[in-house]
Amino acid sequence: MAASLFDSQLYANLFKTGDVSRLFSDSAEIRAMLLVEGALAKAQGAMGLIPEDSAAAIGRAVMEVALDPGALTRETGRNGVPVPALVAALREEMNAPEHAQYVHWGATSQDIMDTGLMLRLRQALTAVETDLKAILAQLGPMAETYAMQPTAGRTYGQIATPTSYGAIVAGWGTPLLSLLEELATLRRSCLLVSLSGAAGTASALGHEAADLRKRLAEGLALTDPKRSWHSDRTPVLRIADWFTRVSVCLGKLGNDVIGLSQSSVGEINLSSGGASSTMPQKQNPVSASALVALAHQASAQLSALHTSASPQHQRDGASWFGEWLSLPQIVFCAASAAQTAKGLTGEISPNTGQMDAVFEGTGATIFAEALTFELARVMRRPEAQAAVKTLCQTAISTGLSLQDLATEAYPDLDLDPVFSAQTQLGQAPQEARNFAEACKAL
Repeated sequence: MAASLFDSQLYANLFKTGDVSRLFSDSAEIRAMLLVEGALAKAQGAMGLIPEDSAAAIGRAVMEVALDPGALTRETGRNGVPVPALVAALREEMNAPEHAQYVHWGATSQDIMDTGLMLRLRQALTAVETDLKAILAQLGPMAETYAMQPTAGRTYGQIATPTSYGAIVAGWGTPLLSLLEELATLRRSCLLVSLSGAAGTASALGHEAADLRKRLAEGLALTDPKRSWHSDRTPVLRIADWFTRVSVCLGKLGNDVIGLSQSSVGEINLSSGGASSTMPQKQNPVSASALVALAHQASAQLSALHTSASPQHQRDGASWFGEWLSLPQIVFCAASAAQTAKGLTGEISPNTGQMDAVFEGTGATIFAEALTFELARVMRRPEAQAAVKTLCQTAISTGLSLQDLATEAYPDLDLDPVFSAQTQLGQAPQEARNFAEACKAL
C-alpha cells in the first residue's frame, strides 16, 4: 500500500482529488516560490530598491526556468528548507551575476514559502468551492422535489418522529451553504502575503518595508497583513479548519447514506455500488464509506496541525515541519470528499415506498409524541405522557396499532390528524424549500 493513498495509482479512483493533487507536488511548490521571487523583484524594481533592469531579468527568469526538484534534494535536506537551493539554482540559470545578485533581496525562506503556500491554497479553495456548488446543484432540486415526502426521523439509531426526505437532504446541504458564505471573509483575512525578513523585523528591507509588502500583496492579489505572521499560524489554521469542516460535513452525508441504504432500512437506493469478491448480492456504499473515512482523517490531521501552531521564538523548525506533514493531507481530504460527494449525490434516489412502509411497520408508535401533546389538551401533560407510554407498550407487545388503541381509549377525540404523516412534518417541508431556494441563488 502506498504511503499516501492520495498518491496511489491503485487507489486513485477511490480517493480522487481532482486538480488539487497537482497543487501539492514538488513542481507546483517550486513554481509558486519562483512566482513569489519574481513578484518581489518586480515590486522592488518599481520602488527603486533594486535596479529595474535586474528586476526585469529576474521576472523573465522565473517564468522561463524549469528547476528539477531532484537537483534541490541534497541542499533541502541539509538546510531544512528548499529556498536556499532554489535561489542558488535560479541565480545559476540566469547566468547573469549582475542581475542574479538581487534575487531574494531582503527576504527570508519563510517569506517565500508561506507566500507560495497561500498562492496554492487559493487555488485549492477555488477547486473545492466549485465542487461544493456542484453538489448543491444536485441536492437543491432533490430537497424541493421531496419536501413533503414523509420519512422516519431517527435519534440514537431508533425511529423518533416524522420528518421529510427533503428536510434530510437539506440537512446535508445547509452546512455546505454556510461554508461557501465564509469564503469571501476567509480569502480576505487569511490569504496573506509574507514579507518580514529573517526574524520578522524586515530590517534588511529598509524603511520602505511596509510599502514593499503592500506592493507585493497587490502584485500577487493576496492580502497585506500589515504585520509579520511568521510565528502566528492562525491564517493557516483557519484555512485548514475550513477544509476540515468540508470533510466533516460531507462525512455526515456519507454516514446517513450508509444508514439509509443498509439492508434492514433500504430507504434510499444507489445507482452504483461496490461489489463483493464472494457475495453476488452485495452493492456496498463505497463512496459513502470513503466520505466517513476522509472526515475522520481530516479531523485527526487538524488536531496534529494545532500542535504545530505554537512555535518557539520567531521561527521553529520542528513546528513548521509538523505543519508541512499535516496541512496537505487536510486539503487532500477535503478535495477528495468534495469530488466523491459530487458523484455520490447524483447516484442517490429515495425509496419512497419503503419510507411509507415504515409508518405502518412501527404500529404508528412514530406518532407517540404527537399523541402526547394532543392528550395534553384534556389532561395534565405528565398524565398524558404516562397514558401514551402505556398504550405504546401495549401496541408493541400485542402488535396492535397505536392509533387503534388510542381511538378506542379516547373515542371523543378526533385523532386522525395526529396519525397523519403529512400533518406531523412540522417545519421540515419549509426547511427543504428554503434550502432549495438558497441553492438556486448560488
